[in-house]
Amino acid sequence: MIVLTVVGARPQFIKAAPVSQALTEAGFEEVLVHTGQHYDEQMSGRFFAELGLSAPALNLGVGSGLHGEQTARMLTGLEQVMLDRRPDWVLVYGDTNSTLAGALAAAKLHVPVAHVEAGLRSFNRRMPEEINRLVTDTLSTLLFTPTDLARENLLREGVPSTRICASGDVMLDAALHFGPRARRESAILERLGLVAGEYVLATIHRAENTDNSARLGAIVSGLTDLTTDLRVVLPLHPRTKLSIDRAGISTVGLDLVEPLGFLDMLRLEMDAAVIATDSGGVQKEAFFQRVPCVTMRDETEWLELVDAGWNRVVPPTTGAGIAAAVRASVGSVGRDVTPYGSGQAAAIIASNLGQQVKKCKDMLP
Repeated sequence: MIVLTVVGARPQFIKAAPVSQALTEAGFEEVLVHTGQHYDEQMSGRFFAELGLSAPALNLGVGSGLHGEQTARMLTGLEQVMLDRRPDWVLVYGDTNSTLAGALAAAKLHVPVAHVEAGLRSFNRRMPEEINRLVTDTLSTLLFTPTDLARENLLREGVPSTRICASGDVMLDAALHFGPRARRESAILERLGLVAGEYVLATIHRAENTDNSARLGAIVSGLTDLTTDLRVVLPLHPRTKLSIDRAGISTVGLDLVEPLGFLDMLRLEMDAAVIATDSGGVQKEAFFQRVPCVTMRDETEWLELVDAGWNRVVPPTTGAGIAAAVRASVGSVGRDVTPYGSGQAAAIIASNLGQQVKKCKDMLP
């Protein structure tokens, strides 16, 4: 049985690593297709090596572009790959344009779609990711939900329970597997001269922040304010760097570093005092390491973490607001909760694909 896996961005490489291993152990033949959405070595190539992922069978090399243009190029390439390889399943992750293109191409060719990380909702349709989630979930044959709330969202939208599988979160699988290795192998704290518990780790990449100079300026201002008493490490996404340069925003005082590999990033997450981010994945990674998080957005898909006290959502309207939220989070501890399963999501996904493959044709939406 053939599973065609579509990935295109850093978080998807991380999610795919444990699932690819589980698929191999379950006897599937996996065809890994990289759309090229993240296309430079720092954002793409090094992750495959560190995560132990096989080199993609195909790299579509679509690169960046407007949403419609980028998705169209992906659709063209993925459709041909699916016609050539004739997979039993197409497996997609998360909420990127690669996710949407994989689901659309498969659905039009009547190939069953399995969506990992299904059912997440921000309830903000101005976010391109929200549109991608809604469309992908509608087209998917089998929906793997990371949390109870995600399952409830799907049921409320009328998705039959027979198409929903509560798998838990594959990123927890990855954190449990790679955490000890990051502790052993990464020397990022030593290279940057950092002391555990005495720095803030920040990431900025969402278009709603990087494409809005007022919001981006507020974020950078807030992070800079923190440097009077904490070091602030900011691995700089290429799009974010370009936006900062274009807007003429000062980053004096911040520890700017190039995009990091997974092990270095994981090590920085482990020992941070607080993590400030607009990334959905990094919010969860902070929780997995039991590090408080400040989410610099108007909303989050991971309401469980807010309810449990591990995450604060702060709209990036003023630098003072961001700085105050980060300082208030230093030393804070949330409730002991386990919303993301037990770290066996990949095995659950592989097992369910195996059980469903013979009857999936009848489950096509």
